[in-house]
Amino acid sequence: MFNYISKPFRWFFKLEAASGLLLLVSAILALYVSNSSYSDFYFKSLEHYLFIGINSFGLKLSLLHWINDALMAIFFFFVTLEIKREFLQGELSSLKQASLPIIGAVGGMLVPALIYIFINIENPNTLNGWAIPSATDIAFSIGILSLLGSRVPLSLKVFLTALAIIDDLGAIIIIAFFYTGDLNIKYLILIFITFGGLYILNKLNIKKFLPYLILGLFLWFFTYKSGVHATIAGVLLACSIPHRKKEHDFSLLVKIEHLISPYVAYLIMPIFAFANAGVSLQGLTFSSLLNPVPLGILLGLFFGKQFGVFAFSYVSIKLGLAKMPNNSNWINFYGVGVLTGIGFTMSLFVGNLAFVENTEYMDGVKIGVLTGSLLSTLIGYLLLLLT
Repeated sequence: MFNYISKPFRWFFKLEAASGLLLLVSAILALYVSNSSYSDFYFKSLEHYLFIGINSFGLKLSLLHWINDALMAIFFFFVTLEIKREFLQGELSSLKQASLPIIGAVGGMLVPALIYIFINIENPNTLNGWAIPSATDIAFSIGILSLLGSRVPLSLKVFLTALAIIDDLGAIIIIAFFYTGDLNIKYLILIFITFGGLYILNKLNIKKFLPYLILGLFLWFFTYKSGVHATIAGVLLACSIPHRKKEHDFSLLVKIEHLISPYVAYLIMPIFAFANAGVSLQGLTFSSLLNPVPLGILLGLFFGKQFGVFAFSYVSIKLGLAKMPNNSNWINFYGVGVLTGIGFTMSLFVGNLAFVENTEYMDGVKIGVLTGSLLSTLIGYLLLLLT
């Protein structure tokens, strides 16, 4: 499928692999602390309010909100830079290369959502979490894949990376259209004006990041106030960063991507995982997994993801719409499909948005995400190891 692997991809894969292992440690630590004598301190610290700003111009948010709204805006900024580069000049720049991961990603988002909807159809409060099992944690899934070394063809690693990137794009679209609150027209207008300024900087091919950053900070504030989720500001800012294919000597997009990637991989994502993966396991029984929210997420991630990715990919290959990855077979291809059920950080993030007004469901979200991701990790790893 992919005959040429660029240096940026090799660098990207090594980064994501190490980050995935760090995320695992962060999640285990969060579960330990939230079920230890430090649990009260853990949860109360996340609820502690912090004011950031000057005089009356600023925001007072809980520590958890600063992590999920501000730090995750940086994460989505980074993700969108990756998506933009891949579509302009990377593994997704041609239809031939992009067709299989695009089709697989569509199946991997659609089938889990349908499973969740089927289980929660009678409860409008829980139905809002339909997108939770549709997400794939790119760092975690690639981190697990990296443990297998040469047992997995490089083409399948590229396929999983491309699919997860498209999955992130799908998550961005879902957040923008389905998890937006009451809109404030005044701030929406300010968003369009600010983005217009970023567009002008792009067209002038300004190669200094500072002007983009200044407008980006205003854009984040206006987006937060508008009712649109604040992380969308990171997406809009990334879309404005110039990347000219003819400029081989310098790309502001690539420069920023390489500059912030270690901070995203080794600081922002572990902090998010530690802050969001903590859940009290006291009184938890097997029957707890049978509640509609955790059950819908568990089945969506573990069964829906693998079936959706594999079935859609299989049909597209048989119809000649896409090509099988080089040096792979249907068994290890299916194993990679199982690994896409590792939702973890992205699923937890979407869960926070889905139940922002119904926080009583968040423990169920965490249990479903962690269980579904754990099963996908173990079964996917063992399947690939045996083949």
